[in-house]
Amino acid sequence: MKYVLMFTSQPELDRTVSPERNEELLTEIYRWFETNAAVIADGGAALQDPPTAKTVRAGDPSPVVVDGPFSEAKEVIGGFSIIDVPDMDAAVALARTWPELTLPGKAVEIRPMFEDEELFADVAGEQPAP
Repeated sequence: MKYVLMFTSQPELDRTVSPERNEELLTEIYRWFETNAAVIADGGAALQDPPTAKTVRAGDPSPVVVDGPFSEAKEVIGGFSIIDVPDMDAAVALARTWPELTLPGKAVEIRPMFEDEELFADVAGEQPAP
């Protein structure tokens, strides 16, 4: 089953990490991706900081574009990867090995992905596969 790992952090805590430690972590992250290449599926990406974002939200009479992220959250998504593992327990086990979890304010959110057949079954008038 496919899952999305969303790597989150708190920018105010990120700023307290020394450049040397950040460099070490980048090396560890690179190794993590090499070690887990067999279960990394369909890519992923590191994301630029929230101030570079634009948000398109519902408006009246038409959608409105605003600078920055949708919300003023303490936690931001810094990147994501799609993995293909047997179940949520395997996804959790993999997420627990994320190198940045040694720092305060870091987290990995795990969400199962819909399979296309599952998501669009109602549109086609079919029942999702069990």
